[in-house]
Amino acid sequence: MLKKSLVATCAITLGAVTLTACGSSESGGSGSSGSGGSDGGLTMGFAQVGAESGWRTANTKSIQDTAKSEGVDLKFSDAQQKQENQIKAIRSYIQQKVDVIAFSPVVETGWDTVLLEAKRAKIPVILTDRSVDSKDDSLYETFLGSDFVQEGEKAGDWLVENADESDVDGDGSIKVVELEGTTGAAPAIDRKEGFGSKIAADDSIEVVASQTGDFTRDGGKKVMETFLKSEKGIDVVYAHNDDMGLGAIEAIKAAGMKPGTDVKIITVDAVKDGMTALSKGEINFIVECNPLLGPQLMDLAKKVVDGEEVPKRVVTEETTFDQEQAAEVLDQRQY
Repeated sequence: MLKKSLVATCAITLGAVTLTACGSSESGGSGSSGSGGSDGGLTMGFAQVGAESGWRTANTKSIQDTAKSEGVDLKFSDAQQKQENQIKAIRSYIQQKVDVIAFSPVVETGWDTVLLEAKRAKIPVILTDRSVDSKDDSLYETFLGSDFVQEGEKAGDWLVENADESDVDGDGSIKVVELEGTTGAAPAIDRKEGFGSKIAADDSIEVVASQTGDFTRDGGKKVMETFLKSEKGIDVVYAHNDDMGLGAIEAIKAAGMKPGTDVKIITVDAVKDGMTALSKGEINFIVECNPLLGPQLMDLAKKVVDGEEVPKRVVTEETTFDQEQAAEVLDQRQY
């Protein structure tokens, strides 16, 4: 199992990427597979989670664009948020004898069998964005992605530091509702853990309700509608991604309240729609989760195929934003 305490940073410059919608079918070049190495002809099989959010769309586009610019033959599949689809895609890549397999796991568990198949076929595997829960870390070469626990901690720290302003009704207690990501997914588990560990420092802060919105805007809206009916005096919404937070904004407005004022909102991602809402004061704080992993992924893939040693854990560099900071960088936002 990958230890959360193991953190080896690897700073690689991220290239500029334009954001467009990603497809749901296989795509990639027509080069022959199995040629290997960084001298050209590298073939990568990539199994994406899906297209559930603006973050995921940007992540997919970064990978596709970087593969094209660097001459990597990319075999791409969209799992539509189903683990069985990802496993099927990985087995297809093994049969095609690609040089390297990369994927963002839908959930943490249930990967050992298919990853062992890749290992026996001598095809290296790179985890991107999300990790797996396995006792055998030899089943993959490296994990490239954010520190989700730290993201949750940053969100919790902000709430503790801004507790007075977050007690909207002034009753001395801060009632938080949590919009969780997909059940069993690493970012949902870790962002919840990190947030909870930090707010424990303030007895006035309590998570009174928590439910999955599956990282989607519609899911966030529906769950928030339920919370507004079932919970009295909600002060704060903590959403595991921007899209669910944006859905919560719709529900709050429909209930006749002002998001960011009557109900404080904290989210994770910092995609452009989220940053726009933050700049308007409808969201109060965003923790960044950078989706532009394409350049780092292709660099790692070439090194792995060439037999070079790479860190077992590569953490992306990220920051946080308040309303003023969001307004300053909004025009330059790439995703």
